[in-house]
Amino acid sequence: MLARHLWSFAGDDDRRDVIQSLIEPFVNYNLDDGWYLISDSVITVDREIDSGDKVTLPLGGGVGKIFKVGKQPMNVRAEAYYNVIHPDAAPNWTIGGTIQFLFPR
Repeated sequence: MLARHLWSFAGDDDRRDVIQSLIEPFVNYNLDDGWYLISDSVITVDREIDSGDKVTLPLGGGVGKIFKVGKQPMNVRAEAYYNVIHPDAAPNWTIGGTIQFLFPR
């Protein structure tokens, strides 16, 4: 799990105050032949927003595979998250993908 909390306590009075939290629980389940399942939702809370748009709560996950192209190890994954709770201006879905070149020692 990754957690972060930011808050302002000094600075320019013209800027708005900051009280923001981020929580990212992540789960990885390894399958056979380099395949894996993953979920790493990024939950955010902005306590300084006056309306009910303070929280983003995505649920979902994805699938990935580690493999080699020639001698080069690679990691590829695709994920989709539905934002169960989200600000009015935020999207309902977040879809992402990753392509990584791995350089193990």
